[in-house]
Amino acid sequence: MAGESKIMPRTGRPRSFDHDQAVVSAMHLFWTHGYEGTSLGDLRKAMGGISSASFYATFGSKERLFRKTVEFYLRTHGRVVSSLREGALRPRDRIEKALRLSAVMQTAGPHPSGCMVTLSALVSSADGAPVQAITADERSGNRQAIRDCVQQAVDDGDLRASTDVTGLSTLVDALLMGISVQARDGISSEAIDAAITQALNAWDANATATQLRHGDAGRRQ
Repeated sequence: MAGESKIMPRTGRPRSFDHDQAVVSAMHLFWTHGYEGTSLGDLRKAMGGISSASFYATFGSKERLFRKTVEFYLRTHGRVVSSLREGALRPRDRIEKALRLSAVMQTAGPHPSGCMVTLSALVSSADGAPVQAITADERSGNRQAIRDCVQQAVDDGDLRASTDVTGLSTLVDALLMGISVQARDGISSEAIDAAITQALNAWDANATATQLRHGDAGRRQ
């Protein structure tokens, strides 16, 4: 009838709904509580109380949302390890930069402590295997990048030919992932930074004279 207002069906999503902010809020929840420790109710509440129907219409599923949050994390906070693939840097410098920037990111800032890729899906039920694979693939990529740095250092003559590439790579990788637990447990950034220095000393113990001279020159600049 003329003059009557048209009643629109409710979508269950606030008019002020911000898709990008919803992804950030979800990322913080997954980062803090893990994938399985974060419920649909937690996610909906963090997004302003949207309905289940609106949640699924917007994100498809909890797993798809998790993938989105991991992608966002890797484009932002997770870029601290991008130096592992910076070909313009010498291998040792790539590793030191990744470790020290990771320590700063994981222990400071308004976001949760630790690394989302390490903590959010490390332990899960059998049904969570596809989600575990998302973060496991990222860790595997970083692990390979670290090994490539060590192997290149050997090939370039920065490290002795007798260097245990697997052992040194695993040491660096273990420290990189261990920073997450240390940060979550409240270990100071100064203590973690000192641990990084000790790991780099292990690298230097395998260095050739040429690499040591280069390192000394770089530290004097």
